[in-house]
This record gives sequence, structure tokens and C-alpha cells, in this order.
Amino acid sequence: MKKITVVKLGMVEYQDALELQEKLLGEVQEGEREDILLLVEHSPVITIGRSGKRSNILVPEDVLKSSGVQIYDVNRGGDVTYHGPGQVVGYPIMDLKKHGRDIKEFVRKIQEVFIRLLKEEYGICARGEDRKYTGVWIGEDKITAIGIAVKRWVTMHGFAFNVNTNLEHFKWIIPCGLEERGITSLEKITRQKQDLERLNDLVADYFCRVFELEREMLSADSLAKGQGSRREAGKEP
Repeated sequence: MKKITVVKLGMVEYQDALELQEKLLGEVQEGEREDILLLVEHSPVITIGRSGKRSNILVPEDVLKSSGVQIYDVNRGGDVTYHGPGQVVGYPIMDLKKHGRDIKEFVRKIQEVFIRLLKEEYGICARGEDRKYTGVWIGEDKITAIGIAVKRWVTMHGFAFNVNTNLEHFKWIIPCGLEERGITSLEKITRQKQDLERLNDLVADYFCRVFELEREMLSADSLAKGQGSRREAGKEP
């Protein structure tokens, strides 16, 4: 069974997570590291994907920035999205040459992670959508956003699963550019705040099940020290 390293980083500033993704992307591309999944939480931030329109940000940018909300143009697919406390944000950095070289199937499997998790753990029926409405939906409301980039067949960026997310913050934007659709969270559906640490573990578990991967946990400190790479382990000169 193929392996993946899972690192739970907790609260991380978006810029720091982006720089870490770029570093790990290079290591996976060069064969210095196995596939890795970062699980993080961000302070409020808005990101704009390759097909995004700044007009989908509804609050003046200077007002947002004065409130500490940063805005980033990034190289993932999709439009405008929001990250904030109470989300499980995942960044799978995976070499698709080892997984069939199929980007559509990669996205479908990410959708399947949350469809299965919600059904098996909470009895909630969710569904994936076509290319126009990528993500995971409950009725007409999105609960998980998905947006990736692929460079030399290695993925970065990923998904944002609304658990205890402040849904009022989505009023700052037109999420994913879809005015006719809504946003929901696990807290809203279940009417109770969820244990975010448990949800991180569940996401990691279902991710490995769906992708048929063996999980190896690595601490944030160990990752910062360069552990877990083939070079560090002495497998390369």
C-alpha cells in the first residue's frame, strides 16, 4: 500500500502555509519526500483562484485589510473563497504519476472523502457536483470547497471543510462566484459545535481510506526540522 505523511499543523497564517506548500511541492517533485497531507486552520483570509474575479469580493479591500483580513491571489483553480477559524483545511501534496495521472479522479476522490465521512459518521447525505460546481454539497449549500493546482503532476492547495466556521464571513464574498448557491457547516446542520481535533482525525482517516493509503503521522516540529524526507532519512546522498 502506498504511504502518505499526515501533519496536523493547527492554526497557521496563510502566507506561511503557502510557503510551506511550495517547499514541500519541490521535495515531492524531486522525489525527496513521499506524498504529504497538511491539515491546518487559518485566521480569516480570502483567496482568489486563477478564474476568480475581484468583483466577487463584496466588501472594500481596504476595509477588510484594516480588520486584519488578508487577500491573496493564488494559482489554484476556482474563484473566490474564504478560510477562517473552525474549518479543516487540507493541502494534499501528492505525485499523481503514482495515482493514475488523472486530475478529475483526484478531485472526485476528495469529494468522496467528505461524502463518506458525513454519511457514515453523521448520517448526512452529501453529494459531489460537476465541473461547474466543484465541491461537496448538502442540498443547495456547499460544505466543502475544493481548489487545486498541479505542477509537474504534483498537487498543491486542496479543500476547506466547514465545521464550526463563522458563516457570516461568507457574506464578504460571492463564494466561488455562485450567487445562486449557499454555504453551510457541520455545526449548523447538527446544531452543535463540533470537536475540531476529532474532525481533523476523521478527515485524515477517510482521506487515507478513499485514496487507499497507509498513514504515517508526523509532528509539526519534526516537519520543521526536515524529518520525514528521504534525504533526511539517508536514502539519498
